[in-house]
Amino acid sequence: MASSDAVPPPPHEPEPENQLCSLVYEISHEAQAIMENMLKMITEINQNSVLIEEEIEKCKGSALDKKRTLDEEKNHFQKAAYAVLDMLNRD
Repeated sequence: MASSDAVPPPPHEPEPENQLCSLVYEISHEAQAIMENMLKMITEINQNSVLIEEEIEKCKGSALDKKRTLDEEKNHFQKAAYAVLDMLNRD
């Protein structure tokens, strides 16, 4: 009779351990998804960073070329101005 007096657990109530396991499982999957998205964003940022750095280097090169050209033109104008001054001073 002792076995008939035992009360079985409620039929559909999950055990606390199972609830905890389910929660940890869900959180770990969400964390994994977030980390994968972050990795994708980091990869995209790195790719864009490389492109930006390449563009900066091109601009530096172009700026240096323009500076050289301007310096050469400045020298030509200075030489021409000195030549004119020399001609005016001779007379």
